[in-house]
Amino acid sequence: MKKIPATALLLFAFCFHTAVAQKVMLPDTMTAGQIRVDEVMQFIDGYYVDGPDMDRMSTEAINAMLKALDPHSMYIAAKDVERANEGLQGNFEGVGISFQIVSDTIVVQSVIDGGPSEKVGIEVGDKLLRVDGSPVTGDSVNNQFVFKKLRGKKGTTVVIEVLRQGTEYTFHIVRDKVPIYSIDTYFMADDTIGYIRLIRFARSSVDEFHKALKALKKQGMTSLILDLRGNTGGFLDIAYGMANEFLERGQLVVYQKGRRTPRQDFRCNGRGNWRQGGLVVLIDEGSASASEIVAGAIQDWDRGTLIGRRSFGKGLVQRMFSLKDGGQIRLTTARYYTPSGRCIQRPYDEGSDVYREDVNNRYKHGELVNADSIHFADSLKYTTAHGRTVYGGGGIMPDVFVPIDTMRLSDYFISLRGKGLLNTFPQHWADMHRKGKEVKTFELFMQNYDSFGLDSLLEAEAIEKGVVRDREKEATEPERTAHSDNYMRLMLKAQVARCLFGIEYYYKVMKDTDDGYQKALEVLRKR
Repeated sequence: MKKIPATALLLFAFCFHTAVAQKVMLPDTMTAGQIRVDEVMQFIDGYYVDGPDMDRMSTEAINAMLKALDPHSMYIAAKDVERANEGLQGNFEGVGISFQIVSDTIVVQSVIDGGPSEKVGIEVGDKLLRVDGSPVTGDSVNNQFVFKKLRGKKGTTVVIEVLRQGTEYTFHIVRDKVPIYSIDTYFMADDTIGYIRLIRFARSSVDEFHKALKALKKQGMTSLILDLRGNTGGFLDIAYGMANEFLERGQLVVYQKGRRTPRQDFRCNGRGNWRQGGLVVLIDEGSASASEIVAGAIQDWDRGTLIGRRSFGKGLVQRMFSLKDGGQIRLTTARYYTPSGRCIQRPYDEGSDVYREDVNNRYKHGELVNADSIHFADSLKYTTAHGRTVYGGGGIMPDVFVPIDTMRLSDYFISLRGKGLLNTFPQHWADMHRKGKEVKTFELFMQNYDSFGLDSLLEAEAIEKGVVRDREKEATEPERTAHSDNYMRLMLKAQVARCLFGIEYYYKVMKDTDDGYQKALEVLRKR
């Protein structure tokens, strides 16, 4: 049996890779734990009954070691590195569409501006029939299947056959770099208030923000709503760049420090483009990391008003280290702190499982519904620039609390969603009507929507699919039923708008029932 260098396999992963061309040196001496691991591997190598799968064992050992550290240190196998990083790099190589799988058929949901599909004439609503001559419909179709078929190296060609309004078309698409946008919608909420929804902190985020800001300023914006809800974060330097847009020269955005990482401060340069106008930032339990850096800095300097619910609480800094085989580890090296000194990271001492169930636990404890259920120890008290009290202990608590709307989820709504009807029905209707004069523009669609009778059509299709209202139960919950039905009708309209015109129009419709958005308007109009 070939001798396996056990120490090289399983001594701590950071001992044999480089990070940003900086070599990480092996420790001069081995700890008792490292010696123990080395001994076990020697015994397995020398005496195990079968030839051990050392590659699988090393992968599992690395995962176990990182899991024992914190919830965010992780190992990425070489084959997964490109996919894991592309969302933050701002582009990937492929054809440039977003899609939805409807009744085992791939349907184009949007065509990415500047992407290869836009150049050859792929349209929203096209149904993919074949890729390179092979059928792409049926039970085997899933997201990974689509990625495998459509993504590929820049310069390679893929032949896509689609069905459009009963006619088949063939397109030869040369794969290319496809931009991944950070801002999926921006618009004027009224004559003076603009709205920007940022969904990630990627390489292109600040440039996209400048473009959106410039467009909204031209339309008369004097106050801004920045929506960071559900934004799980991204690059630290991009978070700094975004916060820099709102704060004055010399003001601290964030600092980081760790056992092997000296304190590093990130301060503004005074060249931001929205340092004076009105500002509201929307956050929720899905806002994490870079989102919390921006929100925390704005709150600590009393620059704007935070509205929503307590953010996720991810304040651990990861550095990317490359392994010799092409894999990577994301290793936590420091913690983030807001300008007032608050640690963003919430506790994780009880283990990863409890940590990952935090949002569900917040719901069970009533935190997502009632701000009074949230209690902070006096030891976690900090002070903003203007003397307001804020609290640490994990996550950013907003200035104005907006509870989650639990009244929206009636049994009927849940059944419709469970059957997929709130996705498939709007898609089918849009496919049948997208060439109609009454939906030629978003404005015409909104004007004519009530005449389409989609609520009744959806209910009829629901009955065909076995989804029937429980009228007796609904009679005992009239308020919930009415509220949920109103929300369902608006979602139906928004989903159809999305299928016809793109994702940004979904938000233009849904804003009317968005409690956080409405509260932001109220706060800014009182300035």
